[in-house]
Amino acid sequence: MARKDIFGSVMGPAVAVADNQDVSGYAVRGASRSIMQSFEELSKSSVVDLDPATVDTSFVSDRLDEDDEAYQDLLSAIRERGQDSPILVRPHPEVSGRFQTVFGHRRVKVARQLGRPVRAVVKKMGDEDHVIAQGQENAARANLSFIEKTLFADRILKRGHTADTVKSALALDDTTFSKMRSVTSNIPEQVIVAVGAAKAVGRDRWWQLAKLMEHPGSAGRAADYVKGAEFAEPSSDARFARLFDFLSAPAKRSPAASKTQGAAWAPQDRSVRAKITDTGKVFTLALKAKEASPFGAFITERLDELFEAFRQSEMSKKTGD
Repeated sequence: MARKDIFGSVMGPAVAVADNQDVSGYAVRGASRSIMQSFEELSKSSVVDLDPATVDTSFVSDRLDEDDEAYQDLLSAIRERGQDSPILVRPHPEVSGRFQTVFGHRRVKVARQLGRPVRAVVKKMGDEDHVIAQGQENAARANLSFIEKTLFADRILKRGHTADTVKSALALDDTTFSKMRSVTSNIPEQVIVAVGAAKAVGRDRWWQLAKLMEHPGSAGRAADYVKGAEFAEPSSDARFARLFDFLSAPAKRSPAASKTQGAAWAPQDRSVRAKITDTGKVFTLALKAKEASPFGAFITERLDELFEAFRQSEMSKKTGD
């Protein structure tokens, strides 16, 4: 199977290369000049073998579904013929002797699982260059969904980077970036993570879900719904559809809430006040004020008598007396 030469496109048109060839180029749509230069240098850099135990993940994640079918295919391919293309790492900015993945997270994971070294190019770069390179590699892949890119963009912004950096990293136009911001502004991250990558769900459907979430109480309803057994579909696309249908339907009032009635009572001198709540199954009489305690005790001492009088009254209603 052929794949896009993600390094070569820096210096010329993208070409198809066989999977067993070394990578020699990188797509830099919208990249800054410094990033273009970095990848030109990268295409000439030496590939080294690293212990995957020394390689940490990026400081901003970009995937929702790690163990999907594509990962299993990658695992099988590397087990059979080895790692064809190197990953890109940088020296860890905080821990000496360790590295931080810029892109190639799944190849690192495969190397750990197989107990093999991971082939890598080591490039020193700052945080902004890191996220641009990581984002552009994401954009060069067809298997990251809209919501994965959206969540990645949101996490970049939350790390203090600018909107221009995000748009450069993911080659976004203003309309797509605006809809991404609407999605992450209205849909809590825990709800997005619960849905998952939803590969078949595009920009407009997520934006429509975000509009549904603008209704008062929808965010809380969604957060509760995704925790329930009804939501637990194996497919993330199916989970999205369930959540969308749930929020599209009118909110149902519980039968108990619809039957709840309230009333109040007080004698003429207002020496005591009673608040009465009746749900149909639970009847509550709450007394308040100076006389509340002795009046409550008086009622309690006569409950047997009052209940017997109630029964006689009910019997009289049935017999018509």
